[in-house]
Amino acid sequence: MSFQPISVCSQKLGATMADRLTQLQDAVNQQAENFCNSAGVLQQFATSSQFPGFERPAGKAPPVPEPNEDYAALFSKLIARTAKDIDVLIDSLPSEESSQELQLASLQRLEAENQESASTLEDVVKRGEELLQNIQQALQDIAQAQLKSQELESSMADT
Repeated sequence: MSFQPISVCSQKLGATMADRLTQLQDAVNQQAENFCNSAGVLQQFATSSQFPGFERPAGKAPPVPEPNEDYAALFSKLIARTAKDIDVLIDSLPSEESSQELQLASLQRLEAENQESASTLEDVVKRGEELLQNIQQALQDIAQAQLKSQELESSMADT
């Protein structure tokens, strides 16, 4: 069993960490978008409030359109779901207590599993190639038998 040098293992770990951080950043951006959109919907559909000493010159507020959907429920679900996604992503990040040795041991275990899977895959491919050769031989035998059959039919038809 061979292990990759630490620098390669560190690169693999860095790539995985970067993927998780990218997912986390995307989730945080999505949450910010949810908050902005919910504030925009509130602004669009909220009724006007009267402030003492500050009256509109026309004296009447413009009509507020009725929302077609329950935006409060929709955005609360979106915000809650995105918050859960963010929590899961944060929990999946390596902790500060995770030492270099633990990470290296984990990577070595993963590499051993990878080697085992590669060996299994090689065996399956080898078996598949053998089956392919058997099938090709069988098809060739069938083709030869058909040719002989046609020759016999031709010779019988001539006589």
